[in-house]
Amino acid sequence: MRNLWIFISRYNAFFLFIIFFIIGIYLTVKNNAYQRSVTLNSSNEIVGTAYERLNVFKRYLNLGMVNDSLAAENARLKTSLLSLTTVDTSKDVKVIDTLTNQQYTYLAAKVVKNSITLRNNVMTINKGSLDGIKAGMAVIAPQRGIVGLVRDVSEHLATIQSLLHKDTRISVSLKKNNALGSLVWGDGNFDIRKALIKEVPNHIKMNVGDSIITSGFGSFPAGILVGRIIKPKVATNDNFLSGELNLFTDFSTLQYVYVVKDKRAEEQKALESLIKPNE
Repeated sequence: MRNLWIFISRYNAFFLFIIFFIIGIYLTVKNNAYQRSVTLNSSNEIVGTAYERLNVFKRYLNLGMVNDSLAAENARLKTSLLSLTTVDTSKDVKVIDTLTNQQYTYLAAKVVKNSITLRNNVMTINKGSLDGIKAGMAVIAPQRGIVGLVRDVSEHLATIQSLLHKDTRISVSLKKNNALGSLVWGDGNFDIRKALIKEVPNHIKMNVGDSIITSGFGSFPAGILVGRIIKPKVATNDNFLSGELNLFTDFSTLQYVYVVKDKRAEEQKALESLIKPNE
């Protein structure tokens, strides 16, 4: 306390100047309309700017929650779109607007861990068995492209065997003619934006720019855009054609994904299990 008083007494002239300066400004503003108007406008501008900066900061803090809600809403919209485009093949181009014939639904999930630099890349999402996630389910990207297949599942989490994995093999086709092939990654090339379509029949013509889509054979719904051919003829040791493509999925920026639930998967699996290997 003694030091405080010594400090005040030493700089008392400065503190008196500050006090009288503030009183002078107050009296000037109070007794003069022009100065009062200028002061109010300036203070309103300062306060408005401060509130704007504060709101920007609050919006930034809420981005995570907003992204979660948007991802969930997109999943609902994708599911609704599927219900509107389900076609009854027994009649001529009739759209069935009902969930009873809908095979696939989407569940939004947040990526909590992702590797892209390994030979066998795996990611983790924040949805698990309590959300209906099961091993083998397809996982797609938010805009377009495929991500991989569900591998292991706990109550609240699941791991995804990424497309960027040596054991991942997905049935795809050329959009222009439905010619089938297999999508693989890392066959001599570990670029995360490129992959190979292999086992395409020799009589099929692949050209630069051809779109590759999922064939519908397997866990992925048919027609999901995968990428575009950039090198139509890649030399391999088999008797089929191979082509290099640019993937639509950017694995380095994935924050959200959609898990595809196929309500007929269990039925199909049970039926196919009845077939004996030698038949």
